[in-house]
Amino acid sequence: MSKNHTVDNGPMLNAYPDSVGGTLSDIVAFLKKKDCEDAFSSFYILPSLFHTDLDRGFSVIDYGLNRELARKEDLQAIRDLGIDLKLDFILNHASVLSAEFQDLIQKGDESEYKDFFINWNTFWEGKGHMTPEGYIQPEEEYIKDMFFRKPGLPILMVRMPDGKDVPYWNTFYQEVRYPRYDAVDLMRQVQMQYGTAEKIAARLKEGLDAGKKPADCDFGGVEEYKDAVVNLLEQNRTYLGQMDLNIKSPLVWKHYDKVLHTLSDYGAKIVRLDAFAYAPKEPGKKNFLNEPDTWEVLGRVKELADKYGLSLLPEIHASYGEGTYAKVAKMGYMTYDFFLPGLLIDALEEKNGERLAKWATELTENHIKVVNMLGCHDGIPMLDLKGFLPDEQIEKLIDTIVKRGGLVKNLHGKKNMYYQVNATYYSALGEDDKKMLLARAIQMFMPGKPQVWYLDLFAGKNNMEAVKRAGEGGHKEINRTNLSLQEVEDLLGQEIVQKQLALLKLRNTYPAFGFDSKFTVTTEGHKMTMSWEKDEYKAVLKVDFDTYSYEITTN
Repeated sequence: MSKNHTVDNGPMLNAYPDSVGGTLSDIVAFLKKKDCEDAFSSFYILPSLFHTDLDRGFSVIDYGLNRELARKEDLQAIRDLGIDLKLDFILNHASVLSAEFQDLIQKGDESEYKDFFINWNTFWEGKGHMTPEGYIQPEEEYIKDMFFRKPGLPILMVRMPDGKDVPYWNTFYQEVRYPRYDAVDLMRQVQMQYGTAEKIAARLKEGLDAGKKPADCDFGGVEEYKDAVVNLLEQNRTYLGQMDLNIKSPLVWKHYDKVLHTLSDYGAKIVRLDAFAYAPKEPGKKNFLNEPDTWEVLGRVKELADKYGLSLLPEIHASYGEGTYAKVAKMGYMTYDFFLPGLLIDALEEKNGERLAKWATELTENHIKVVNMLGCHDGIPMLDLKGFLPDEQIEKLIDTIVKRGGLVKNLHGKKNMYYQVNATYYSALGEDDKKMLLARAIQMFMPGKPQVWYLDLFAGKNNMEAVKRAGEGGHKEINRTNLSLQEVEDLLGQEIVQKQLALLKLRNTYPAFGFDSKFTVTTEGHKMTMSWEKDEYKAVLKVDFDTYSYEITTN
């Protein structure tokens, strides 16, 4: 066996560029350590690698490297280690700070990017009624099946140079900010005496800090200045957020081609399509996973990706019962195994691997290529298991993880639509070293390409302080703790870390593993056996769920 042999489905590290040490060069230094030699064949770097503003990278201003975190030399150093890259392409939306959106709000109808984003009123013309606020409220027949990620309609009212507010489609985050003018600023912009300007400035600050819009602030006794002051603030408001792209615009497809070219130049081999199923939109359809629209868009993106030798990994959360994972696989794409995290916890808690074995067998018999994981930057998926596990078993798993400190994410109160549990995988397992090592061993023997969240590798615990610091909507910070180089150095001395690294190295270097290898799995009570064979090589994992122990043999 060649020491540096790596298999096509070898382990993939997953981290932000600042997760270890603070910069990507620190992660490179970590990967160069003897402890990590031959442990990884790929590295999924999350998108704060790029020039971004919000959502820890998923709101992209442009795909240039974040100069505070990464350099091209770092990417080359990773490739020099024999580690290829998986990078994100967020094709549904772009930051309001993107050059295209800034051009739109500066030039209005004169902007070449007028149709780069989705004008809500143009989209819904003739299919609803105009509201006093200036946006069309679609008729119920056209909107009843739509899936919105937040309460209300997914729009951001954008002030144009002519003073009109125009609604644009905004599926994800948005924030409107107003300037806090002092008395001198107001005197310069609106003719008034200093004392009056002081009074209005104080009232504006109080109202805006309380979340009010300028028109709703207190102008009692100085109403004659209200229109001018409100117009001043509205004309100079700024935005944060992610604006949906109009896939019917040729300029958007030119943008897509440019992005894929850039990612290829960075050394990407796999490109993860984040939330891409939101991109196709039509009145009366769901606006998430529309068919056949979603697959047509995916096919067009694949044509572009093929030019640059990129493999696409579509990210779609859907229940097992819907069969979307199988449909994606039949089209020839790799897909995410969002079922494994929950099924592993189920097997460990029930001390029975039958359901896990059933899933592993389905993957191999149907030749479904997946990227699997334990933890990740997001939560532990639960809705995905609907149709595979009984609903009461899913609820039982959720309750178990929540009792161990996990946080449930519901979609604005609709628990049956989408939810996940935010927790580190180690904490979800009760912070039990034996369970964590067994989970990792099973992951290494599961079909697919194993993705390893950096914090799981170091047996990270739920970080409730980070959640508190992040405030409302900060639940995901429970599993995103950055580690200093000294912390990593100390943790590398722990048995649970060294044993995980040994498992990764076995998966990455032993020739029995591969997408073209023979895989078998059997269960008997609380025991399970998994094996891989290729040519004269064979690797066998024997699991005892009763004692949370395992044994690996190779020949």
